Amino acid sequence: MMTAAGSSSFGTTCWWGFSPALDLQRECLESSMAHLCLSQDDLPELNILLVGSVDGRHVLRTMSQAHRWPRRRINFYIVENNLEALGRQLLFLSLALESPEKLGLQEKSEMFLELLGNSLIRSPTAAYLQEKSDLFVRYATDPDFQQRHLGAVNMSALKFKERDQLEGIFRFWRNPDPQAFPIARLWDLRVRQYLGTRYDARRGVCDWDLTMKLHERGKGELVPARGYWGDIGTGPYLPFGIESEEPSLLRTVNGIPAKSAQEISLYNVTALFHELAARARYTPPPPTSEAVSGAAPAQENPAPNPDPDFQDHKAVCPRPVRIHFLPLGCTARLPCKGQYHQLFHLLYFSCSMVHALTPELQLVSAPRATLITELTSFLPDVRKEQVDAFLDRVTAMAAGAGFAPCGMPEGQNQAWARFQRQEEQPGDPPPS
Repeated sequence: MMTAAGSSSFGTTCWWGFSPALDLQRECLESSMAHLCLSQDDLPELNILLVGSVDGRHVLRTMSQAHRWPRRRINFYIVENNLEALGRQLLFLSLALESPEKLGLQEKSEMFLELLGNSLIRSPTAAYLQEKSDLFVRYATDPDFQQRHLGAVNMSALKFKERDQLEGIFRFWRNPDPQAFPIARLWDLRVRQYLGTRYDARRGVCDWDLTMKLHERGKGELVPARGYWGDIGTGPYLPFGIESEEPSLLRTVNGIPAKSAQEISLYNVTALFHELAARARYTPPPPTSEAVSGAAPAQENPAPNPDPDFQDHKAVCPRPVRIHFLPLGCTARLPCKGQYHQLFHLLYFSCSMVHALTPELQLVSAPRATLITELTSFLPDVRKEQVDAFLDRVTAMAAGAGFAPCGMPEGQNQAWARFQRQEEQPGDPPPS
């Protein structure tokens, strides 16, 4: 649905989302929260379905800010349309949960953004990726080992064929030969195919797309990114680089942003990882002449050392969180399984997988459930009239599944639409 509206710049695989990271507890409507059931440990249990979230950004931000809310048990159920996206989310989650003794805060933040958005990575990052790939091969082939070392993740729902394919992906990741995947040549071929006669003016094309297509949608003032564009159509700075709780990062000087999307992203990811570990909001130290602009200098730790026995790889999730990886594209099959009946209090669909929003999903939606759909506001190859048409179509699809519009999620940009399941229940609080 999304790619039909645009062009070949999107490709067939999304590597990052097209909207900022959300704290899903903040976005879940109060009337949806009123229907939480108690878990076995007497904690209210919030069940969230994420369809096509791609990069795990919503999981990480929701986990990191969980201390801001009443204590709840949170279950994430993740559906993707390709196994590489599941593998990347496993990588990002493992990196986020690394102990401070293994990775310092600034090193962890920089490595995360490098793995998220770079096609070429530094040697220490490559060594870390190869080390983790060895570990993930064990995860894919030995469920008991995986549960002992990363118990917050449940991969039991994956098919055996999908586990085998994941193992192949992780083995490919650990291949140190740069010729195994000549990204520079493949990237150039892709750009040539996409731009055609505009190829020789490719730098100007990026500026044109930013100025003429995205400024009017509210992005240009916050994201003056003109370098690496990721999937050619968009870049990797949307998840963390266009909003921030630190207002100084968003100020402008003579109408020009004082901080780049790269600086905002580094600050936001640093704050996220700090909050995940410390369970307290991040307070940056005073700036120094040596500090990197937009990021907080943190005490550095030695680079990770390979551990063939995997004795130092146990990652402990700091809160009652469980992340379930579901089979590829299984959204249509969920209503057929009794275990998912009226289970999900919040459902999230990316713009690339909103076609999976079908009427049958009301069977798996809890009473008064919240639905959030990602919009196409920040996709430069989608014209404004197509953006509006996409919202109209999403609204109609949501209505078909029993959801009605219910305000916009918080944030500075209209990157999402929010809906609520329409059925009256005795004692329901009004929507908020």
